[in-house]
Amino acid sequence: MTVQPKEVSRMKIGFIGLGIMGMPMARNLLRNKEIELYVYDIDARAVNKTVQYGAYASTLSEIAQICDVIFLILPNGQIVHDVIFGENMNEFLSPDTTIVDMSSVTPKDSQICGAKLSDKGVRFLDAPVSGGEPKAIDGTLAFMVGGCEKDFREIYPLLMYMGTSAVLVGPIGSGSMAKLVNQIIVNLNIASVSEAFVLGAKAGCDPMKIYEAIRGGLAGSTVLDAKIPLIVSRSFNPGGKISINHKDIKNALTTAHELDAPVPFTSQLFEIFQTMKVHGYMNMDHSFLVHYFEQLADIEVKEVC
Repeated sequence: MTVQPKEVSRMKIGFIGLGIMGMPMARNLLRNKEIELYVYDIDARAVNKTVQYGAYASTLSEIAQICDVIFLILPNGQIVHDVIFGENMNEFLSPDTTIVDMSSVTPKDSQICGAKLSDKGVRFLDAPVSGGEPKAIDGTLAFMVGGCEKDFREIYPLLMYMGTSAVLVGPIGSGSMAKLVNQIIVNLNIASVSEAFVLGAKAGCDPMKIYEAIRGGLAGSTVLDAKIPLIVSRSFNPGGKISINHKDIKNALTTAHELDAPVPFTSQLFEIFQTMKVHGYMNMDHSFLVHYFEQLADIEVKEVC
């Protein structure tokens, strides 16, 4: 469905969660000078930094009382639920407020939130994102949205300040399901690229020459282009932390088991993530999955001098 952006009238917008993704997303919303942005995070430093960009520091209760639209991007579904339905926010929410949860959660998490908010007359969309920190910074994220088409059309112009693509996948929970599909594909792609390039490195080949040779063929991908230069240069500062992707793959497994959908590759991938967790690598970029395969082969994928 193609939706044309429309001019956004002056609105009071709430933004909860100013982490590695949330802060640049909030900053991009502030490109619209007609938006009053009220922000909250448990990290006061993140709040203060976002205030420097033009936002207003606020509390959860204030955001619930004064904001027409409230965005959340939080670590997991339990935290999302606790924030929305905690005493600091729940009792102050007004009918016709729209809550947009951009966190990566399970479809069931989204459906529970949507049903409970509907009883209060509060509208809800689940709208997780893909693109990681780089695309959060430059405002080119992709949104996968679940919810009512009318609500989606109204919120679409705001999403376009943070991304370049927003697709209404279906009813509440559909956006979260699309994100799980996305995360399986992305992380299995990283794992397969890692395993393959470890093989090449073990044979003594220059990984960048292999990359140049294959990137224009069927093996070429966005993941290949984004991650191989980082792996070869040993640059593992997080754009997408292993901890977040570990959680997403666990959510994918949980959802798949509930649906009786076998996901054998995803199950193996989760065990690889578990190994990374045991060894203390949760704050590394998910391209550091290569380390798992490097350890098996006793070789590093790095630049050949």
